[in-house]
Amino acid sequence: MGMMSEFKEFVAKGNVMDLAVGVIIGAAFGKIVTSLVEDVITPALLTPALKAAQLENIEQLKTDGGILYGKFLGAVIGFIVIAFVIFLLVKGVNSMRRKEEEAPAAPPAPSNEEKLLMEIRDALKNR
Repeated sequence: MGMMSEFKEFVAKGNVMDLAVGVIIGAAFGKIVTSLVEDVITPALLTPALKAAQLENIEQLKTDGGILYGKFLGAVIGFIVIAFVIFLLVKGVNSMRRKEEEAPAAPPAPSNEEKLLMEIRDALKNR
């Protein structure tokens, strides 16, 4: 029973749940980016080049030796798009954090010791 309760405690921690949510959202985001790259960006950018090479799909690009460099190019384009989108996300989060940090905080109220020192200072000024 000790192992099960320890496992429940481990799973119930916030970090594990946050990680699980992050993995699920990451997988869904990966599918969206894959579709964006394969269905929108690659055809838009490479259609003229593919037509000139008389190909329909970038993955058909290969050398005479059978090396499929078209798949590699598709992976590189996918990486660049993912990296750019992540850059934009991080940039947005950082700008939101900076705006929160820029808001001036109200100065803290003086402590009892500081109040006492101010009274002593004022009393010495009046002499």
